[in-house]
Amino acid sequence: MSTNFKSIKADKTTETRDNHALQNQGTGNLFETIVVLSSRSNQLSVEMKQELNAKLEEFITPTDSLEEVFENREQIEISRFYERLPKPHSIAIAELGQDLIGVDDPIEGEEATEVTDTDT
Repeated sequence: MSTNFKSIKADKTTETRDNHALQNQGTGNLFETIVVLSSRSNQLSVEMKQELNAKLEEFITPTDSLEEVFENREQIEISRFYERLPKPHSIAIAELGQDLIGVDDPIEGEEATEVTDTDT
């Protein structure tokens, strides 16, 4: 199970980052750290989308006509909640700063870097 992205205190606005600090917090190589952050951001994005779709799926009712669209207040609130969450890249950077991201060193000959949560 991954970290709860809702509990991570991440910036909700764009912030300029210090490249040297990111490099030192991460793998020691700025470009590898960016790849790790990108991979984790993609993982978070997929998790968020799946969770949102699962919650919104409860509101789907089969209708005979496409013209019949009902707006449910609870459905709108759920959508707004997810819109207000920090973006996946901000959460990934916050996780890196809190040492919640583990980086597996690739086996010699492999080029892929696998990103894992350290609390699993």
